[in-house]
Amino acid sequence: MGSFAMFPLGSVLFPHMPLALRVFEPRYLVMMSRILNDQPSEFGVVLIESGREAAGAEAQRRFDVGTVARVTELGATEGDLAVIARGGRRIEVVEWLPDDPHPVAVVRELPELDWDESLGPLLERAELVVRRTIARASEFVELPWDADAELSEDPTAAAWQLAGIAPLTPLDQVRLLASTSLRTLLTQLIEFTVGAGEVLTTSWATTDDLDAEIAEALDRAGEHQPDAGEDSDGDPDDDEPPSATDGRNA
Repeated sequence: MGSFAMFPLGSVLFPHMPLALRVFEPRYLVMMSRILNDQPSEFGVVLIESGREAAGAEAQRRFDVGTVARVTELGATEGDLAVIARGGRRIEVVEWLPDDPHPVAVVRELPELDWDESLGPLLERAELVVRRTIARASEFVELPWDADAELSEDPTAAAWQLAGIAPLTPLDQVRLLASTSLRTLLTQLIEFTVGAGEVLTTSWATTDDLDAEIAEALDRAGEHQPDAGEDSDGDPDDDEPPSATDGRNA
């Protein structure tokens, strides 16, 4: 455990996913000047439960599970700092410390999720559901990720990336981030994505339409989505990370 510079945001950062920030608040410019003196340059990201991103600790409630972001690129304009970072290991906040002037917390690292070859079919199902839902929903709403976004060849990284590109609510995302196993991550990812697809297309397509399209895609792949009670069981490559369509402001 140790103290860590923290950046509460209105979105969830998953391991192996990129984060784009435009930093202009004085407190976060101070934070960046501090962490850039260290190698690697890292800070923690947690989801804001309530309150605005620009608010202080007294006006925010924050979730305790987050992700370490490692700075990979920097750019500067007058008064702003453009930061590109990449999600790494997961952390849990043990205690929030007084702002200095940016948020600071005592954190502990959460265990890495282990891959097992038996999870291969479940990963394939999750990818089919996520890609089909993005493709279907993007006909009606604007989404930050394309259905053909590239995934890592590493299956654990790919699983986190699927969670990162799926069109989910922040609450569903933070639930996935807190997963204690890859089986749980992938099973819940399928469940949450199917539910999100129903909501995103509800004004234009019936639930049966979307379910049928996903089921058809799974059938074509020779796999079937497990029932809710069934016990079933992939970083973008460093050379080719997926790109977010826009950055966060702070």
